[in-house]
Amino acid sequence: MIKRIGYALLVVLLLSSCGAKKRRSTHRNGAPVVSRTETKQPTAISNGSAEGSELYPMPEDPGRFEKFPISSTEEYIKTFAEIAQYEMRAFGIPASITLAQGILESGSGRGELTLKTNNHFGIKCHTGWEGEFDFHDDDAKGECFRKYNHPMFSFRDHSLFLTSRSRYAFLFDYRRDDYKKWAHGLRQAGYATDKQYPQKLIALIERYNLHQYDEAVVETPMETVRQPSTDEVPQVQEVVTHTVEKGETLYGISRKYDISVDEIKRLNNLNDNIISIGQVLNIRRAQ
Repeated sequence: MIKRIGYALLVVLLLSSCGAKKRRSTHRNGAPVVSRTETKQPTAISNGSAEGSELYPMPEDPGRFEKFPISSTEEYIKTFAEIAQYEMRAFGIPASITLAQGILESGSGRGELTLKTNNHFGIKCHTGWEGEFDFHDDDAKGECFRKYNHPMFSFRDHSLFLTSRSRYAFLFDYRRDDYKKWAHGLRQAGYATDKQYPQKLIALIERYNLHQYDEAVVETPMETVRQPSTDEVPQVQEVVTHTVEKGETLYGISRKYDISVDEIKRLNNLNDNIISIGQVLNIRRAQ
């Protein structure tokens, strides 16, 4: 489940201005880090002109850094699988690939850079970045990396990185659930310099059964809005309650009960998307 989110997208930046970065296949543990963080106004991840960004907009960002202590790879998957599926629906990138890359490049969310920045894919600042950032020794000493208040923004940046660069365009001709072709295609397109990068992704996907998250998205029919006819008997509505658990968000809860986030907020007199563990929410659902 996604950990709680709430964030305002203030400024739309053109991601196309960001330069490409060769990814490393593993996180460099123990590298000296320049422990300096520059803070500016929270800046939204660029939505560009991608259709997925319009259909699946990001939540609001009030400007508070959320820490995500992850104790294992299994917990990483449980925490971020829904985000990866959300991005798959929006952009067509297999959730299994996104999760495997996140596990590999962030050290299952426990890498030093990731803990400081919520940056799960090693995305550097590049030209035009106006959000927060931190310095970390990677390919060179003291490189600038983007810092996010919530990992979801890092996942969205990863999606936009792949969809906005022509060298990755051929990947989207593959089936959304063909993780093996995607893994080899990423290496072919120059995403990583490690020759074993595809094998590492595939091994993670098969070890942790990550392809199940692709299958769930592919098998889910497209949602349609049907106008009720005048002859239909109105459905009886009842208000049920939901107790917020660790990692849940309004977005995840709304999808679970097939209700809009705005309706949940209206029923519970919420002014923003922030919820807390143990909070009891009123949920209206058709019966």
